[in-house]
Amino acid sequence: MITDVPGVRVGHWTDPVARTGCTVVLLPEGTVASGEVRGGAPASRETDLLHPTRAVTRLDALLLTGGSAFGLAAADGVVRFCEERGLGVPTPAGPVPIVVALGLFDLAVGDPTVRPGVPEGYAACEAAVGGELPLGAVGAGTGATVGSSSPGGDRRPGGMVSASARSGDLVVSALVAVNAFGAPGVEDSRLPPMPGALLGNTTIGLVATNARLDKVGCHLLAQSAHDGLARAVFPAHTSFDGDAFVTAAVDTLDTPTDLDTVRALGVHAVAEAIRSLP
Repeated sequence: MITDVPGVRVGHWTDPVARTGCTVVLLPEGTVASGEVRGGAPASRETDLLHPTRAVTRLDALLLTGGSAFGLAAADGVVRFCEERGLGVPTPAGPVPIVVALGLFDLAVGDPTVRPGVPEGYAACEAAVGGELPLGAVGAGTGATVGSSSPGGDRRPGGMVSASARSGDLVVSALVAVNAFGAPGVEDSRLPPMPGALLGNTTIGLVATNARLDKVGCHLLAQSAHDGLARAVFPAHTSFDGDAFVTAAVDTLDTPTDLDTVRALGVHAVAEAIRSLP
């Protein structure tokens, strides 16, 4: 899972009654990050910093959250947690934490008046651990669903999934909150678009690697992450989606790596993670 990458820690805050939650990924010092948003209706914070032309290369934490745009407020809790620990870009006024947030629409299930906020984002940070992680209906995946595009439009649970791909000592891992109008493993181009049903569609996640990549390399890896999504879910990247991936390189691998190998493993990790949904 995503914690196969050294130094990566993950924590969840979950409300199983209201069917929402958030997930925080804490990244080690020196992590280089980028990302790409392809969905036409994203809920996000600080994603402009991820572009290869932006000056900041680091990422201290990533928030994946339910609650749609409301849930982005949980990022303030993550920022506070990082600030208290002296994490962030050095400035004359002290470190400024770099926290990117991606949200998904789960307001149509559970209690739409309950959304992750500052205390919940902070709590997810406090819960962050390495090693084995709970997956499924936890954190940002608590209220996720998939399969509205299938005949009959019957939704079934989506959720939080993770997978890793390896080549020797190189590891590329994915953590994905799957909340998709499409169904994993289903591809039928005859299905007509149903704009009303598309509300609530978003797949968001992180791809992390122990390889040494610069920001451009991380950006290209993010493109490959979206290739993995398109392989595993149909349709993807519609005008109603918030599909987005952040990528992070923690640089703990001593041997040089080929970028195309890293990208191929990224495609596989994302697709396998999504296909692991029950």
